Amino acid sequence: MTPTFFNWFYAWRVKGPLARRFTEIYRKNLFGGGESISGPGSDLVQTEEIRRLLPDLFNRYAIASILDAACGDFFWMKHVCLDDLSYIGVDVVAPMIALNANRYGGGKVEFRLLDVTTQPVPRVDLILCRDLLVHLDYSAAKRAIANFRASGSAYLLTTTFPAHDNAQLDGIWRPLNLQAEPFNFPPPLELINENCSENEGIYRDKSLGLWRLQELPAGG
Repeated sequence: MTPTFFNWFYAWRVKGPLARRFTEIYRKNLFGGGESISGPGSDLVQTEEIRRLLPDLFNRYAIASILDAACGDFFWMKHVCLDDLSYIGVDVVAPMIALNANRYGGGKVEFRLLDVTTQPVPRVDLILCRDLLVHLDYSAAKRAIANFRASGSAYLLTTTFPAHDNAQLDGIWRPLNLQAEPFNFPPPLELINENCSENEGIYRDKSLGLWRLQELPAGG
């Protein structure tokens, strides 16, 4: 299901802390997901390319532990070959985390209720932050990045739109180019184009960029 104008408008009207906002979005499926409650960007078509390429990236960078922020409903990630990797999925939506833990938790896969904009995050080899910063204003996005950096984790793999300009959040979502102001990331070690076909391809530059966290500007 494609998000309707009403869904997006209602989601934009939901105010308050991140947990309240995104729990309301989750309960009412305001992102309009058909396959995934996390929205159409988390369906199997939109994640096909990254699901294919991530295992090779994990292998080449000797990744043994991953923090997935925010993990959403784990829909597409459950199709990624994690092998013997330790996986921690975090989100601010308590009922979704409880459901994920019940369905998928066990062994080296765990889920935690955690707000990466206000709470310390565990140290891992790789922080995967797909489709999160785009939902945050500049201040919250920078706090999340600062927390990632402070964790001592090695790498950040996160969503960026290298062909777009940045704008402050005026709604529930907008593209972010992390190499532009106000983030000023250096060139990524790698850039995985997701082959995004949403909205008739206007976000065809949507990518996952890989950075060493300690090479990012201090303070996000």
